Amino acid sequence: MQEILNTTKSKMDKAIETLRHNLVDIRTGRANPAILDRIEVDYYGSPTPINQMASIQVVEGRQLMIKPYDKSLVKDMETAINTSDIGFPVINDGDVLRINIPTLTEETRKSLSKDASKIGEESKIAIRNIRRDANDMAKKSKELTEDLKKDAQERIQKITDDYVKKIDDTVKEKIDEIMSI
Repeated sequence: MQEILNTTKSKMDKAIETLRHNLVDIRTGRANPAILDRIEVDYYGSPTPINQMASIQVVEGRQLMIKPYDKSLVKDMETAINTSDIGFPVINDGDVLRINIPTLTEETRKSLSKDASKIGEESKIAIRNIRRDANDMAKKSKELTEDLKKDAQERIQKITDDYVKKIDDTVKEKIDEIMSI
């Protein structure tokens, strides 16, 4: 039974991690270096993430300043950022790239909040699917008595409730961040 519970927790932890990873992509009106994590630049023949090739700093809360370690890569980084889907223009200051993050309108904030809620709902569905699979494993287990199977299902439900609460808290935190000015 403990193996089933451990497997369930492990899978649910991955679902929470995926949720957090997906929520990072939703912008909040504040500059966040994580928006550049998925952008790669060709560096000596291999695609390399920008965050490994430059220092990225938040300036005045609404601007990202990107200082490449190798100044010859400024133009390549600018092109990579402009062709990405982050949606912000890049200002090339010679040695440094700057990205200004505009403030969000009320309409945009509401739309982004809905997106965050949708991602949260998808995560809850994933958690429920994991619960269903765990309950099926417990029911089919030949080693567990009927009482132990019932106990396992109750424990699985408790774990599920805890993880759904984590999802709700994480999404609420993101929505609060989006809605704050």
